[in-house]
Amino acid sequence: MNETNISPRQQQIINLLQKGEDFSRLQIQKQLQPNLKISRPTLIRDLNHLLTLKVIKQSGSGKNITYSIYNRHPLLTPISLDNYFQEEPDQRKISYKKFNFDIFIQLQKIFTLREIEIFDQGATKFQQKQKELDFTTFQKELERFLIELSWKSSKIEGNTYSLLETEALIKNNTSSPKRTPQETTMILNHKKTFNFILNHKKGFKKLSLHNTREIHQQLTQNLAITPNFRTHAVGITGTIYQPPDNHHQITSAMEQVIKIVNSTPHPALKSFLVLILIAYIQPFADGNKRTSRLVSNAILLAYGYHPISYRSIDEVEYKQALILFFEQNNLYHFKRLYLNQYQSAVQSYFN
Repeated sequence: MNETNISPRQQQIINLLQKGEDFSRLQIQKQLQPNLKISRPTLIRDLNHLLTLKVIKQSGSGKNITYSIYNRHPLLTPISLDNYFQEEPDQRKISYKKFNFDIFIQLQKIFTLREIEIFDQGATKFQQKQKELDFTTFQKELERFLIELSWKSSKIEGNTYSLLETEALIKNNTSSPKRTPQETTMILNHKKTFNFILNHKKGFKKLSLHNTREIHQQLTQNLAITPNFRTHAVGITGTIYQPPDNHHQITSAMEQVIKIVNSTPHPALKSFLVLILIAYIQPFADGNKRTSRLVSNAILLAYGYHPISYRSIDEVEYKQALILFFEQNNLYHFKRLYLNQYQSAVQSYFN
């Protein structure tokens, strides 16, 4: 599941380099001793593995080779998901048990210039396909995207509809007798909300509390979920992190989200920030992650960028990456998943 595959020993190398210095191989070996005895061949293998993963980078040549962290952004420290989640929530060393209002000043420059190019290339391809494909073909692909988005976004929330059952429901309005009415409604709400976004794309070039609430209301209609911001505390399964617990704090945090998203120049980063911050704040009693995914896609579509279906994402890994951000304010894995899913969407649809 975890494609970074970082061992505890390699994590110690990362922790050392995270100090901000460049170390030679010999310096790394000495710094890790005597707590960690590591042979030269083993250290070379570990360093090469971390180089391949682009967790660290190499500078110089010959005897002057040094190693450092690939990206020293404070929110992007490499952490092994497998190692982190070996401990139960009550045993983990959690840095942020409550919402960190200082997070807003650390959210710029999450993506490298090369990663920005990947998003822009995907947008160019998407816009070109809209011009090249005939109307019927484009609409057919759009429907396929909608089916797979509705299926996976709902599955992340525990919905048991299969992909083929979702297809029958969205295309033919044929509900599965094996599934609950609530599961059926959740799928159909995704369809309705995505079509609403398509019909109002330009309106999402500027995010607001109103259009965020509107997406949430459509996604949760007829599911007995209060449409407005919470007025009470909520808990999140799998973590002891507590989001803001009163209406004033929630509104203030969401206003900060609106401000930072609208002032962020690049659409992909706007979309990413919405995706992570709505989930972090949990402004609604329920339906927060669904809302974050659909608002995030609305922003991408507003600027002509390819939307993301999350078709191939592992639901457990997705939730773990979120919890890692909640507890440590670490975006290393969530950024990786977001970038991978964007690239997957560009390759999978409208070809």
